[in-house]
Amino acid sequence: MQTIREAEYVIGELVRELNPERRVREILEKQKTSFKGRRIHVLSIGKAAWDMADAAWKELGDVIQQGIVITKYHHSKGEIGNFEIFEAGHPVPDEMSVKAAGRAVQAFGNLDADDLILFLISGGGSALFEIPIDGFEIENTAEVTEIMLKSGWDIKVVNSIRKRLSTVKAGQFADIVKPAQVRAYIISDVIGDEVEDIASGPVSPVSERNADFLKKTDSLDLSLFDSLKKREVFLESLKRELPETAENAQTFIIDNVSHACAVAAEKARQLGYHTRVITSHLECEASEAARFICSIVKEVYSAHTAYSLPCCLIFGGETTVRIKGDGLGGRNQEIALTAAIELKDRAEDITLFSFGTDGTDGPTDAAGGIVTSQTWSEMAEKGLSPEKHLLNNDSYHALKSVGGLIMTGPTGTNVNDVICVLMR
Repeated sequence: MQTIREAEYVIGELVRELNPERRVREILEKQKTSFKGRRIHVLSIGKAAWDMADAAWKELGDVIQQGIVITKYHHSKGEIGNFEIFEAGHPVPDEMSVKAAGRAVQAFGNLDADDLILFLISGGGSALFEIPIDGFEIENTAEVTEIMLKSGWDIKVVNSIRKRLSTVKAGQFADIVKPAQVRAYIISDVIGDEVEDIASGPVSPVSERNADFLKKTDSLDLSLFDSLKKREVFLESLKRELPETAENAQTFIIDNVSHACAVAAEKARQLGYHTRVITSHLECEASEAARFICSIVKEVYSAHTAYSLPCCLIFGGETTVRIKGDGLGGRNQEIALTAAIELKDRAEDITLFSFGTDGTDGPTDAAGGIVTSQTWSEMAEKGLSPEKHLLNNDSYHALKSVGGLIMTGPTGTNVNDVICVLMR
């Protein structure tokens, strides 16, 4: 099928174009004249932390007094200048998350007003950069995190709770490093680029007052946490007031999912497709997203829309998965498997891919999934039931059986997910 080869090309171009080194060096080049007279320090956290820190070192070199990198396991690519490099747990924090964050507090917590911290932030920082509140241990935080991630709750609600269980989130790290100044350069993995939610906003205070947050908790099923070993500490933490200001911090978004969608659109146009970015704000349950997207595909072929073939539709965002089974997969793989079911036995040349731009999707080694209008039949020929695999949240093994996994390895960036449908 022609579309699958073209989809693979678009994925490759996304990996190549979403280059954190270029983004970091561009902004540092523009701003470094304003660094004069300051002692420069670098803290880089998140899935893209190593690449962002490496870019800072290449641009500034020995001007950097000290640097710390905190990234996901297996995401470091080696030594960088005078930087200390830590790898820690994601999506669930672990002891290394605490050790690394503690080292950052030690290194940057006693600076003065002439010091400037260049804080390089990317998605994943919520888990990688953590010091729990008094009365809570990291294993308690990990337990809460696992419960929330399986619940299917909106990521903003999840982050609101994470912030109240932490001493370095929601602007609290900015407070720790006063009177030093902070400039945060951020690769956004949050819909709408709300800086307080990216890595849970270590230098970005919450805009929502605690009374409003507590109203939201009324609609949450807090019985999910009845088995917590420190349940009372957890419930009391929800009442914590968080910082309202961070006068010593500035934030700059340097890359996001809108850029990723634009890259995919341009590459598809070069292949001759009539291309449209439908949204970069897709937020819903993964299988629902896939059904919605496939309904548009069916409309395109019904000739009742303004879309004309060859057609490429692009969606950006971040969906959720409600875990009901005990299989293996991630939100992008779940979208792809659902799409395979929705498009089964169609005669047209259709390929859909759902791609996590960081190169990882859920607790797997895949970045997402890629399927065609023939994928369902290919699985059935192997004796598999795509529907049963979907019910068991086992999209990984279903897709793997037909070569439907996207395998890029860590890409060095993290700007949400891109879903692309190519139709001929």
